[in-house]
Amino acid sequence: MQTLTRRGVRAIAAALLASGIATAGPAAERADASPAPCSHPILILSAMPLELNPLVARAKLDLAQAVRVDDRTFHPGRLAGRDVVLALTGIGPANATQTAQTAFAHFRCGFSSALFSGVAGSRLNIGDVAVPRRWTRDGGKTWTSADAAMLKAARPLAGTRVPLSRDVPVGDAACLCSGADAPTPAHVGQTPKVVVGGDGETTDPFGGKAAPCLPGGGDIEGCAPCLAPSAAPADAAAFAGHAPSLADPRFAQALLQPPAEDTAAVDASDEETAAVAQVATAHHVPFLGIRAVSDGAGDPLHLPGFPSQFVVYRQLAANNAAAVTIAFLGRWAPPTRRAARRPRASGPARPHRARPASRRPARSPARSGAARSSGGSSPRARPTR
Repeated sequence: MQTLTRRGVRAIAAALLASGIATAGPAAERADASPAPCSHPILILSAMPLELNPLVARAKLDLAQAVRVDDRTFHPGRLAGRDVVLALTGIGPANATQTAQTAFAHFRCGFSSALFSGVAGSRLNIGDVAVPRRWTRDGGKTWTSADAAMLKAARPLAGTRVPLSRDVPVGDAACLCSGADAPTPAHVGQTPKVVVGGDGETTDPFGGKAAPCLPGGGDIEGCAPCLAPSAAPADAAAFAGHAPSLADPRFAQALLQPPAEDTAAVDASDEETAAVAQVATAHHVPFLGIRAVSDGAGDPLHLPGFPSQFVVYRQLAANNAAAVTIAFLGRWAPPTRRAARRPRASGPARPHRARPASRRPARSPARSGAARSSGGSSPRARPTR
């Protein structure tokens, strides 16, 4: 009996030991397993579907990995050999700020750098691509600088080294994804070039409001890249939720006010880039804005500025901006980030004060006057509903 008892105790102990080993084994393996590596992709933003479409077309995206956060959809993937996250901000600085803040809040590992790729009004020729060294959203009173290392990486692209299109494509106004790049008889006479440096300006024709995207709004006001599936029901609900704010009389007043006439000295005039630059700088993330000219000088059709030029040349400009963005990614080596840093409590980084007017390059009065009369260099509100 004593022998049986001892054997029984030994058996129970052995069973418990075996059970403990079996139970602890996977736990020990889990404890010893290395944590998943924290990826630091490059955030690439555009305002309109027509701007993001040429990037989506060349990217390797896993559409199943798309992330929707606060009515914004983010597309992780690979582009030009880099890990990226692509997203539409929607039109206007309020939308741009909200999208950038949402991106930085959701992707906890942080971004190695951030880019904005899109179209703009400019004193440059239609089809040219501007990569400004600084951006303002208050008419030049203060400035947010582009990252110095990113500018250095972009400088070898200046001039005509990047093949840019001169032929005006048909475009994809209805987002049908058919023949968007088919050429039309129109083409710009000069060879488009890349200009690195100079100034960029962001204006706000929406009076601080975040104008919602329009489900089925095509390549301008649509809610998703034409080449990616749209979340139409969610977009429709978001539009219905935000639309009442547009009834504010101040919104209509700001939207309909005539544009200022002080952009003859800027290389890019848009409605989003400076806002994203401020958010990226607040999160200590290098930023660069790349804007191709959709309405500016050198118009072969002699159209009367915005919005006529924008309507005709928007896809040409968007394609050229995407070409430079992809060429830049091929040269850019993002800095190694150990961990995402918290944004400064005070918001955007301290902006640089504007330089005295006397330090700006002098412009010919005749040229400036001609630019204003043609409408090619004036800032503009994008087409609205």
